Amino acid sequence: MKLSNQSLIKKTINKIISPWYLLPLIDRWLLGQIIPPMIFAISAFTVISLSVGVMFDLIRKIVEFGLPLFLALKVLFFSLPSFLVLSFPMAVLLSTLLAYGKLSSNSELLALKSLGIKTSRIISPAIALSIFMTGLTFYFNDNLVPASNKLAEKTLRAGIGSSFSAEQRKDNIMFSRYGSRISSSNKKPTKTNTFLTHIFYASWYENNIMEGVTVLDFSREDFQQILKAKNGVFDKKSSSWIFSDGNIVSIDPSGQTTNIQFQEYTYPFVEGPMELAKVPKDANEMTLKQAIQAEKIYEKTGNLKEIRRIKVRIQEKFTLPFACLVFGLIGSSLGSKSNLRSSKSQGFGLSVILILIYYVMSFLFSSFGVKGILPPIFAAWLPVLISLGGGIYLLRRSSSF
Repeated sequence: MKLSNQSLIKKTINKIISPWYLLPLIDRWLLGQIIPPMIFAISAFTVISLSVGVMFDLIRKIVEFGLPLFLALKVLFFSLPSFLVLSFPMAVLLSTLLAYGKLSSNSELLALKSLGIKTSRIISPAIALSIFMTGLTFYFNDNLVPASNKLAEKTLRAGIGSSFSAEQRKDNIMFSRYGSRISSSNKKPTKTNTFLTHIFYASWYENNIMEGVTVLDFSREDFQQILKAKNGVFDKKSSSWIFSDGNIVSIDPSGQTTNIQFQEYTYPFVEGPMELAKVPKDANEMTLKQAIQAEKIYEKTGNLKEIRRIKVRIQEKFTLPFACLVFGLIGSSLGSKSNLRSSKSQGFGLSVILILIYYVMSFLFSSFGVKGILPPIFAAWLPVLISLGGGIYLLRRSSSF
């Protein structure tokens, strides 16, 4: 019985490790040089970013607000994926820089080149690993991060208690609607142009209720209407808004006004303001699918700045994981230069400088995209393309040594 169990275990292990031995020996050797420092780098960068971004704040909440230690640890655990996606690209850069720098300083890369092996072939395992990390980062960022961030916030609110509201609150919701206007002469909608027909504004949104509502109605020619209400809720059955405690001011073509007070008023209007209010403030809290839906909602409002912002953030859902490939190419190419002496401290320092340059450039171009100076797709991808160009240049330089 023991022998059969041992043989079963051996067969299982062989199935797991057999794909590894299908790789050429040089690839296994190079990956063996890269993976250990990558694990170290992921751990180091994650611990540092967690400490700065979450841990110190949680310690303050434990002391000042009485947050239970167990819930603080849960918040820390739920916050982990959002910091891992930032650590993955940085870890790829540091690990490839250290691994290839060590091989270069030990003249092992020189020995490989003397056998006729090109630099592009030497760094191919690093590029393959970078592509894998790109896919892993995209999966984490699109699937785990939005859900884990919500769990972290929910757990934190539960631990703090009355210091936080039960639901997320969003301030200053403004929804614009465009369409045709009803002509005052024939009572038929004009079809020649698209006009601004409604402006829906709420001071804040909380618990599915709009508070401090103002609706400007321009849907009829020469006739305007202003509705003000204390609050409003959307009724899906009637596809209408139910407003409470307010008044309606109407201005007719002759300029005369009428003011009608109401306790409750049913107003036929689209669900757009409610959809807009439910859009998360931060794109990191959205999946790619939710971000695309948010873009469609913003397009209904006509808010050009928010439309540009969400378009940039959608592209950044791709460019953030793609940084793994960029850093893998730069790190392996830079580390392969035969005149580079690499220690852990030097490699870490160089990595920090390169990371700082890349993310400052990304932030700058992202701001250009939101302001409309650059198209959103260019604003998100130009830092990647510039960095890839730099990586290819470094690869050619390292191949010439």
